[in-house]
Amino acid sequence: MSDSNIPCNGGEIRRSEEFPIVSRPEERTAAQERVQRFPYRFPRDPRPLGGKFGVEENARRLMRFFYFERRLMQSVGAWTLAIPEFEVKVESGRHLFYHADAAKLLRERLNEQEQRLSVIDGFRDAEIDRFIDEMLSAADTPEFLVGLHQVAGKALETAYRHHIDDTDPVTDAPTIRTLRRILLDYEPMLGWADAAIGAFIDGGIDETRLRQWQWHLRRLLASIGGVTGSDERIEEPSPLRITDKPFERNTVPMRDERFMTFKNTGEYDVGDDAPRFQEGTYEHTRLRFIRTQRDEVDAIEAFGTFLWDIRFRDFKAEYDLARITWDEARHTEIGHKSMQIAGYDPYELPNRLTSSTCRGPMEPAYGMAEINLFGEVGVMKTIGGFIDEARARKDDLLVHIADFIRSDERTHVKKGQHIIGVMTDLGMQDLELKTRELFTECLVNLGAWRRDMDLFTMTREDIEKFIGE
Repeated sequence: MSDSNIPCNGGEIRRSEEFPIVSRPEERTAAQERVQRFPYRFPRDPRPLGGKFGVEENARRLMRFFYFERRLMQSVGAWTLAIPEFEVKVESGRHLFYHADAAKLLRERLNEQEQRLSVIDGFRDAEIDRFIDEMLSAADTPEFLVGLHQVAGKALETAYRHHIDDTDPVTDAPTIRTLRRILLDYEPMLGWADAAIGAFIDGGIDETRLRQWQWHLRRLLASIGGVTGSDERIEEPSPLRITDKPFERNTVPMRDERFMTFKNTGEYDVGDDAPRFQEGTYEHTRLRFIRTQRDEVDAIEAFGTFLWDIRFRDFKAEYDLARITWDEARHTEIGHKSMQIAGYDPYELPNRLTSSTCRGPMEPAYGMAEINLFGEVGVMKTIGGFIDEARARKDDLLVHIADFIRSDERTHVKKGQHIIGVMTDLGMQDLELKTRELFTECLVNLGAWRRDMDLFTMTREDIEKFIGE
């Protein structure tokens, strides 16, 4: 390659002097004089024209990036029930959305590069799927974090930075901006994961086991050419866990040892063995509202699990579920912090597992109907009056948090209609009736609902009271 050429897309861009130039001396001199007279000396643009990728190769790599992000989003959803540790479950609700948002940004950029949305959404890669399935076969939360963040996450972060360095900084500036926006979430996400894994190790988890798992997954990723598929391939490690036992998501909600839990009732007064405040008083409603927010840790599990169960049916539904999962993670944090401000140790108040226990093994349409048509709609019926009373009592804490929660729940109700439409073809009346029947059966089996009539089915109001969010 001559000094007059620059690399681009695996070849060269021939510079303009290799073609005939028709430059008139008087015009060039006049132009230079105009430049000299111009008073403003703006910063120069140092970006060179040229890069390693053309549109086709750029799109091929972005498609893999998109698919990895979509699969990681789904993977976090698959694990939300199985994570016992409170902080990890909450943070996973946030990280699930970070991967969803990354997938959305990459999808939009691919669409700008003349890729049809149907083609993007229909893209599959069996090798990536194999890696994801093995990653999901982690033995416990620390192993899952190692695979999700220290293997897949760090590999994606590195690939994004290399792509930024290698693509054309002028012609492909939108891709660079997309990747930089994604990296804004990656830095705190991966930093938190490293600290969390360190906490597990300091608390007694065998670091050797985690490093062996990390090595295994890194070799598996290398065997498929890495994130881009373009790296030199090595032999696939053996054995793989999925060879003996394919991954299946958990169906039981897990809590760590700091929690006291109950699932035999939906009523806090019964779960506590005795009322803390007289029913019907503002103080009773206030504490119930705060506890319900903390216990929306079960909503992280619900929406994350729904996302996994309907994976690949509709990207918008997946994205909306991811956003709602993040919202529910924030609601859980709101409840936890509000308990502390209200004077409680959050772990002294038992955690209600009733609704998550019922939803865990259920088909997604019925679980979604319960939480959307009954739980969130039920909240919207009462929260306005609660905020008014809190304001009249100058309860600034409850006014502040409830106002934000109301706006979130209103949005969730709207988004839920599209999601339910993706999940089932049942009409709303049939869906509501079947949901009531299934939750009646579950609560009877848990001992949370007792009626002498075997055929009795819970009413809408019963569900809102006993297992509503």
